[in-house]
Amino acid sequence: MLSTRDIVHIALFAAIMAALGLMPPVPVGFVPVPITAQSMGVMLAGAILGAKRGALAIVLFLALVAIGLPLLSGGRGGLGVFFGPTAGFLVSWPIGAFVTGWLTERFWKRLNFGYLLAACAAGGIFVVYVIGIIGLSLIAGLPLEKAAAGSITFIPGDLIKVVIAAFVAKTVNRSYPVIRA
Repeated sequence: MLSTRDIVHIALFAAIMAALGLMPPVPVGFVPVPITAQSMGVMLAGAILGAKRGALAIVLFLALVAIGLPLLSGGRGGLGVFFGPTAGFLVSWPIGAFVTGWLTERFWKRLNFGYLLAACAAGGIFVVYVIGIIGLSLIAGLPLEKAAAGSITFIPGDLIKVVIAAFVAKTVNRSYPVIRA
């Protein structure tokens, strides 16, 4: 059962995801997936809210996108985005937030910056990339190797997002912990 406080936190992080979508996407010429700030929102939701609430925040955000709100980077929204080349990445977001949150909860008693870096990288990069690359390969008709090779270009930017998300999560968790162990 979710408390009123949980619902507020979930809605807040769905709004943060929408705000991160205001940053314009950076297209990468050879893959049909742009660089966006919203993947950092996945890491933040999990690392600050925990597994269940973090995943629910991203599910709420994606539900708003599905009903047509233009909340994705570049002002995209509607059911069509779930059938395009980025669909695998979108579907991976709640799972990535869950994994990030689950790892953060497991490390909670000894949580430090290094553990947060690992949690954000595991959920926000590894999980998102595995599911996203498979989806890209299937939907765009690319060989899996080509979809993976094209996605490598995003890793340096995503590593920067991991550092930012871990820093923000460590600061927030220290001053206003939402996760209770």
